[in-house]
Parts: sequence; structure tokens; C-alpha cells
Amino acid sequence: MKADLHPKNYRLVVFKDMSNDYTFITRSTVNTKETVVWEDGKEYPLVKIEISHKSHPFFTGKMKLVDTAGRVDKFKNRYKKHYEQRNK
Repeated sequence: MKADLHPKNYRLVVFKDMSNDYTFITRSTVNTKETVVWEDGKEYPLVKIEISHKSHPFFTGKMKLVDTAGRVDKFKNRYKKHYEQRNK
């Protein structure tokens, strides 16, 4: 193996799923400016994420469409004529 291939600055970091307020702590090298006080009373770096295993449809079994930019509607409008012709 190559020497010095992996980073050495691993530390405990709190990740927070913003869709359901689920938080977990793990070791990471991610850079962040925010911090949070964890259950043990210590302060840790905080990383906010949009989706985790607690909110992802594959893991929850719930098919919930998260469309923040209107991409699905844009696609449907673009191909509306083609779709209507095909279903006649």
C-alpha cells in the first residue's frame, strides 16, 4: 500500500438529517463551520444533510417524491404532447 494515502484528521462529527431531525455521530474528515452540543454534553462539528437512511424511500419503504426544483413537472410539460399521442 502507498504510504500516507488516507487522511489522518478523523474526528467525531454529528450529521443531522434536515427532513426529519434525525442525528447521528460518526468519525469523519468533513470540514464544517457549525457545531452542536451532543447528548454527552460535548461540542462537535455539525453537518446538515438532506437525506439519510431514516428518510430515504429505499430504506423506509415509503415512496415519497422529493422534487425541490420542479424537475418532474418540467419534464412532464416538455414531453406532454409525445405522451398524449402515445396514449391515444
